[in-house]
Amino acid sequence: MARPAPKKTAAPPRAWQRMLSGRRLDLLDPSPVDVEIEDIAHGLARVARWNGQTKGLIPFSVAQHSLLVENFCQAIRPDWPVKWRLAALLHDAPEFVIGDMISPFKSALGDQYRSIEKRLQRAVHLRFGLPADLPHTVEMAIKRADRASAFFEAIQLAGFSAAEANQLFGAPRGVPATEIRIETTAVAQKRYLARFGELMAAQDADSGR
Repeated sequence: MARPAPKKTAAPPRAWQRMLSGRRLDLLDPSPVDVEIEDIAHGLARVARWNGQTKGLIPFSVAQHSLLVENFCQAIRPDWPVKWRLAALLHDAPEFVIGDMISPFKSALGDQYRSIEKRLQRAVHLRFGLPADLPHTVEMAIKRADRASAFFEAIQLAGFSAAEANQLFGAPRGVPATEIRIETTAVAQKRYLARFGELMAAQDADSGR
């Protein structure tokens, strides 16, 4: 009697995404060697904050938001070494592949989403010479700058009242009052890359002393 043909084992679902740089980034087990700043800048400049629910003809990008947060961190912590300012610029870097989800939806998705986001963030940090996990005080300062940016964005771009923004994000402290002018994808991407280059050059200079 002929033996039955062995059952085919289903291939695991694809978990990697091909980047324009040619890298294949595994979203579930990301390697720092597959992280490129050009891919990050390209993606973040095309990811809309607030799910695109903002005023104007073009979306407000995560790249432009990241630049604002890094600028606010300089105001909040002018004593910081350059590496923490670099961390601020990269604070939303995972969103270049997983998008920008509003906080209530992140909470609904729970620990699995946050675990994927954390693994991506660690890979980004290691790729650019930062510790995989930031000190708590650094994380809190970046979060403070992030919330300050969200406050201004909410009122100026997303249709929130000042009272609503204050309740959700708190009134900004220690940062300059800021008028947001939405930049095109090309401008935001170019500025993000330029600022990254400045910070990396400064970090290299510091490490060479």
